[in-house]
Amino acid sequence: MLITAIEPRKRGFSVLYFDDGTSLRILTEVALSEGLGPGTDIPEEQLETLLRKSQTKRAGEKALSLLEYRSYSKKELEDRLSRETGREAAREAAGRMEELGLLDDRDYARRLAEDLFTRKGFSQSRVRQELCRRGLERDLAEAAAEEFARPPQEAIRELIERKYARYLGDEKGRRRAIAALQRLGYRFEDIRGVLREYPEYTEDKDEEECPVLWE
Repeated sequence: MLITAIEPRKRGFSVLYFDDGTSLRILTEVALSEGLGPGTDIPEEQLETLLRKSQTKRAGEKALSLLEYRSYSKKELEDRLSRETGREAAREAAGRMEELGLLDDRDYARRLAEDLFTRKGFSQSRVRQELCRRGLERDLAEAAAEEFARPPQEAIRELIERKYARYLGDEKGRRRAIAALQRLGYRFEDIRGVLREYPEYTEDKDEEECPVLWE
């Protein structure tokens, strides 16, 4: 296939145009390294190799850029990269980041779990689910959640003191507090048990468990 023209595009890409009316978008750097230009004749079977080489290089560059801003799990990074580069290139780039020590799922799980407990106030079960949602294997998620978990009653009590104690004398406020704590992953029984410690809390006869909205 004969290249008839090459046009530069944004973000370091170029489009190769061929004599059969087709085109191929690859990194300009790859085109230059392969010595491609108008008049270059390329076997059709080589196009896939060029595209794969471009995608792999782009995935590596994008991975480094993403990791400058925040941490990722290996699966999370692979999924993010695959939106732009294809699954195979994304998997290869994520594996390379792991080899370089820029990805560490165990360390990521521990740091994220600690943050979710301390900053978000999540329950152990909510933390575990969030870690799994981020692409971490279940055994890593469970280990990290277990390491930083606190007794649920203690965590609930702290959240009530910090956010909801002033609302407990009002029925609407009580329901709002219960719903919020359940969204954080705490069981209704544990929440009500702690609320009973507060003299201003009056248990409503029709008070019942709200649907768990975070699953």
